[in-house]
Amino acid sequence: MTPINAYAAQSATTPLTPFNFERRDVGANDVQIEILYCGVCHSDIHQVRNEWGGSIYPMVPGHEIVGRITKIGSDVKDFTIGELAGVGCFVDSCRECPSCLAHEEQYCDNGMVGTYNGRDKEGNPTYGGYSTQIVVDAKYTLHVADSLPIEGVAPLLCAGITTYSPLRHWNIGKGHKVAVVGLGGLGHMAVKFAAAFGADVTVLSTSKSKEQDALNLGAHHFAVTKDADTMKKLQGKFDFILSTISASHEYNDYLNLLTLNGTMVVVGVPPQPSVVGAFNLIGKRRSIAGSLIGGIKETQEMLDYCAEHNIVSDVEVIKVSSINEAYERMLKGDVHYRFVIDIASLK
Repeated sequence: MTPINAYAAQSATTPLTPFNFERRDVGANDVQIEILYCGVCHSDIHQVRNEWGGSIYPMVPGHEIVGRITKIGSDVKDFTIGELAGVGCFVDSCRECPSCLAHEEQYCDNGMVGTYNGRDKEGNPTYGGYSTQIVVDAKYTLHVADSLPIEGVAPLLCAGITTYSPLRHWNIGKGHKVAVVGLGGLGHMAVKFAAAFGADVTVLSTSKSKEQDALNLGAHHFAVTKDADTMKKLQGKFDFILSTISASHEYNDYLNLLTLNGTMVVVGVPPQPSVVGAFNLIGKRRSIAGSLIGGIKETQEMLDYCAEHNIVSDVEVIKVSSINEAYERMLKGDVHYRFVIDIASLK
C-alpha cells in the first residue's frame, strides 16, 4: 500500500479539506500514475454535495486525470515507465456484457466503476484525481501525447469525450448546421470539435458577453436565447443541437429550432426533469437523445485527434487549496472554461 495526499469531502455540507489514504499495490495488470493535473468537472460538485444521491464519504473527486507512469505491472505491455497517461471517468467495468464487448464500457450493463465515488470489485470505495497518485488497470488507462500542454489535456478526459462522442455518433461534419447550447466547460469543447469536423456552428447562450469568446473558439454564429425574436427566426434551422448546460432550462424552446429529422442530444444534467411536448417531436419527426462520455477506445481516438489537430481545453490552473472557491466560481459561471488543479500543490 502507498500513502497518498489528497483533498476530500467528508460530507455533503462541508468544504473539501486535506485527506490521507492508501492506494493499493500495483498488480500484474496495473499502472501507477503520478498525477500532475486534474480537471474540475461540474459533476464533482453534484457528487460532493450529494445532489444525485448515493454519495460515498469521504470522497476524493476528480476524473480528468493526466500524469506520468511511475510503475507498471508484470503483464502490462502497452505502457512504459515515464510515459504520460490519462484516466477518465471510470476505471473498470464487467468486461463481458454486450456494451463492454462493443467498446462502450460507459454503458456497461452491470455498471461501470467510477474513478471516484464508486466501489471496486472488492467493495472498496474509489478515490479520484484530487490526489498525488492513482493505480489503474492498464485496460482503463489512456495514452497522452507529449506534444500538447497537459494541463489543457486533462479536461479532455471528461469534457472532451462527452462532446466528441455524440458528434461522432451522429456523424456531424460538413453540411450540418449545429447549435451548441451553453458555453461552459462542455460547450466550449463542443464548439471546438464541431468546427473542426466542418460543421456550421452556432452558439446559443443567455449571455451576450460570451459572443466574442464563442467566435474565437470557432463558432460561426452566436444567438442570445433570451431574445424572443431571435429564437423565432431560428426555428427549424438546425440539423443537430448539443445541449451542454446543467442549469434548469426549457427543452421545448430548443426542439423547435430543429429542422425535419433533426436531433437534440442532452449531455448536461439539469437538477430537475424537463417536460417535453409531444408535438415538438412528432411535427418534424424530431428526436431527443442523451449521451454519456465515451468508451476507452473512443476516448483514445479523441485524444489522438486532439494531438493531431492541436485541440485542448481552455483552462485556469489553480492550487488545490483554492478548490472550494473554484466550486463557488463554477456555480456562478466564472471560469474560462475549465479549472485544472496543479497537483504539485498537494505535495
